[in-house]
Amino acid sequence: MLGHSHATSGALAWSAAAVALPISAFTYPVIGSGAGHLGIVDLLLGTFLTAGAALLPDADHPNGSIAHVLGPVSHFLCKIISKVSGGHRHATHSFAFVGLVAYGTWAGEHWLGRNFTLGLVFFLLALAVRALHLCPPGKGFQSYSVVIVLAVVGTFAMDHWISDKPAWLPFAVGLGALAHLAGDCLTDRGCRLFWPFGWRTCIPIIERTGNRLEIWVLSPLFTAGTLALLWFAVTRQP
Repeated sequence: MLGHSHATSGALAWSAAAVALPISAFTYPVIGSGAGHLGIVDLLLGTFLTAGAALLPDADHPNGSIAHVLGPVSHFLCKIISKVSGGHRHATHSFAFVGLVAYGTWAGEHWLGRNFTLGLVFFLLALAVRALHLCPPGKGFQSYSVVIVLAVVGTFAMDHWISDKPAWLPFAVGLGALAHLAGDCLTDRGCRLFWPFGWRTCIPIIERTGNRLEIWVLSPLFTAGTLALLWFAVTRQP
């Protein structure tokens, strides 16, 4: 799937979880019980951050959206990750990777504190800006400089609202990565969900990335569904 589709599917997954799940599901293991729901601010912040997190599995793709989000730096890192992980749709497109990024977020929050949280916020916002086409197209300086500026502005804005260790952030990162895997499993290549085993899981609804079904049907539905669910979640707040 295209980066835009992954980002909108991540936002949809977050908004659906916000409607369907109690607060304990978002904050485990910090909170073990409770039936409340996320506040409006956390709900909206999580939407953008989960949209960005939905691009993380493509860190193994040197030509994907994530590879050019921060210019030559991100492209170089994606080339390394691609070699280490075995290429596109191998290690980073697995349940093991979902667990790794979720636990890594939790560990970073608790061991490194607010600097880690804000750094991750910046990166996830940059991914969302790139995937949602809020910057000039292309791979050059004009494109990634706009991404960086918007992500910095967004991070400064979120700095006033987000806590040092938001308990829901590991859930958002893991959910975004999981939404990515679900989307790629709809293509004929599928994913090695149980990596390092070689089994591939696929339900080939999308014949090829970027076809009309994805661009004109699925992605608009993801966006419309996200807005509808967010409206429902916000209006039911006490």
